[in-house]
Amino acid sequence: MSSSTVHAFDEAGFEALLDHVAEPDWLVALRREAFEHASKMDWPHRRHEEWIRTDIRTFQLNKYGLPNFAGAEALPNSPHQLVEGVELGGRIETVDSGVVTHSLSQELADKGVVFGPLSEIANSHPDLVRPHLFTAFDPDHDKFAALHAAFMSGGQFLYVPRGVTITQPLHIGSIMTDGGTDTTHTLVVVEEGAEATVLHESNSLDPNAGGLHLGSIELIQKPGSHLRFVSLQEWGHKAYHFAQQKAVIDRDCTLQWTIAAMGSMLSKVNQTVDLVGPGADSQVNGVMFTEGRQHLAYHTQQHHRAPSCHSDFLYKSAQQDKSRTVWRGMIKVDPIAQKTDGYQRNDNLVLSPAARADSIPGLEIEADDVRCTHGSTTSKVDEEQIFYARCRGFTQKEATRMIVTGFFQQIFDRITIESVREALGAAIARQVREYE
Repeated sequence: MSSSTVHAFDEAGFEALLDHVAEPDWLVALRREAFEHASKMDWPHRRHEEWIRTDIRTFQLNKYGLPNFAGAEALPNSPHQLVEGVELGGRIETVDSGVVTHSLSQELADKGVVFGPLSEIANSHPDLVRPHLFTAFDPDHDKFAALHAAFMSGGQFLYVPRGVTITQPLHIGSIMTDGGTDTTHTLVVVEEGAEATVLHESNSLDPNAGGLHLGSIELIQKPGSHLRFVSLQEWGHKAYHFAQQKAVIDRDCTLQWTIAAMGSMLSKVNQTVDLVGPGADSQVNGVMFTEGRQHLAYHTQQHHRAPSCHSDFLYKSAQQDKSRTVWRGMIKVDPIAQKTDGYQRNDNLVLSPAARADSIPGLEIEADDVRCTHGSTTSKVDEEQIFYARCRGFTQKEATRMIVTGFFQQIFDRITIESVREALGAAIARQVREYE
């Protein structure tokens, strides 16, 4: 069988993948266990609470093949937006889960920073990868997670040693061609007292492209570390996007996690932050903007497992045409987690009579000395604001763009990376159409 053969997500494809990756025995064992579990699992049931608002009956796995084992080629023009005008400390680029380039500055390498393809580093630095891989991510969460664990390819790994501060951002870029497949797994480990900024973006070459993403992000922070992590998702509008994204942050850590989701035909993403050490502090900023018939479902959880921790989740969504967003949030507080301070909010701006926003905040509190608040709003564009702007010479589209930008401004103000604020603002402005 040639290396250019398109393999399916089946046993033959799995064995062909194992022949290709040349990974250590312990990682192959993890893959085999995940494949066995995936083979026995059913697809999520529509009546399950987690899936009741997301219909995957039209999804067919057999329409997609595994990434081409022959390898991918670098593209002449990058669709990434977060790198413009930014001096990077390193970058990894994948196309259809094939690593096409990776680099790290000599200065950071000399400090012991490890940054590169996950499979490669699992061989060269098993002592760094093995203790952390699949410790935040759960391969048994559902069939999508198990398939990802079995078939992941082209993943990325970052290790920041104790006390090391990375001042220049690191960039992770995943590109998917029309009809392609991306199964990348991102694992970030920030040791005690270390600090880093990671810019992670996922793009299709054509906004109308199809494809399948089965992915995961794991962020592991040791005590006193600081991480800024940015995820920009702009897959093509015919692509499926299934992902598990989770951070585990320890004592006195700070995490600022910014998510922007504007791509895919259907997304179902679980994002969780586990606060496992006293004094851990997490801020999550979420932006969703949909159009056409897009369906984006993001389920978030702030899990307070230790006392005296703070979490702050703010998601803002705007919906055009016949699109729909689903946000389902949960603040979970364990009995030990006294002095918890948790906040979650989801605001929606519905730009079309046929668009829809589902917002389901929730609390599950088992401690008695806590402060937890949640809220949700859904509104339409104020016609008086449109009229006021048009009376002063703005077109309807210009007026709508200003209102939408103003709606997201609270999120932009929380983001501490200027280039990210500018890129997200520009991406949203491009998508705003005239409000009818």
